[in-house]
Amino acid sequence: MWYLLRVTLRGPAVAASLALALLGCRGAGPRAETSPATTASAPTRPAPPADDRPVVLFVGTSLTAGYGLDPEEAYPALIQRKIDAAGLRYRVVNAGVSGETSAGARRRMGWLLRQPVAVLVVETGANDGLRGQDPDATRDNIQAILDEARKGQAPPPKLALVGMEALPNYGQAYRRRFRAIYPELARRNAASLVPFLLDGVAGDPRLNQADGVHPTAEGQKIVAENVWRVLRPLL
Repeated sequence: MWYLLRVTLRGPAVAASLALALLGCRGAGPRAETSPATTASAPTRPAPPADDRPVVLFVGTSLTAGYGLDPEEAYPALIQRKIDAAGLRYRVVNAGVSGETSAGARRRMGWLLRQPVAVLVVETGANDGLRGQDPDATRDNIQAILDEARKGQAPPPKLALVGMEALPNYGQAYRRRFRAIYPELARRNAASLVPFLLDGVAGDPRLNQADGVHPTAEGQKIVAENVWRVLRPLL
């Protein structure tokens, strides 16, 4: 997510880093000779049970990814805590990617939806607005994302669409066209709508990082509340 209402962007875009976990294994040491009658089988450790909780999938930009923060401070992780506290049996998957446009999110959907998804939360389009892209193209991409979600599973996932705002730089006509994308698509697709993800956070320096764009950990808590109000009834 690279823009914010009433905020001037500064600095180059920063790509998200990917951490690779390496799995080491130990070789077996020498063992004493024993007769077949006295050889005991080594105890086997049972495999951990698979996590079969229904998935709540968050597809989004750096706001969803938690740019500049520990992943546990991003709002999807905070939503998981709310789910657990409410005694609901769901597992959150954070599929946010920093700097991604709606076209990029559209290209990823086939891969992301290989897993069964109970609820799909879509936060995209912010970087389209930053670049002044045609709102009609953004609308088409988001519609394709929702179509992909419905066609791949039975029953299809419940849908939540997160509204965004464009910068004032492109004029009021552009901002109105961009803002209209989200309520229009929510109505057309029977999706629940988060009117504006950054409500209560945008433009407040106390709740944003030094870049003036991305919420702090405290800002993410407000973002989580904005989403939870809409998501909770779906669960």
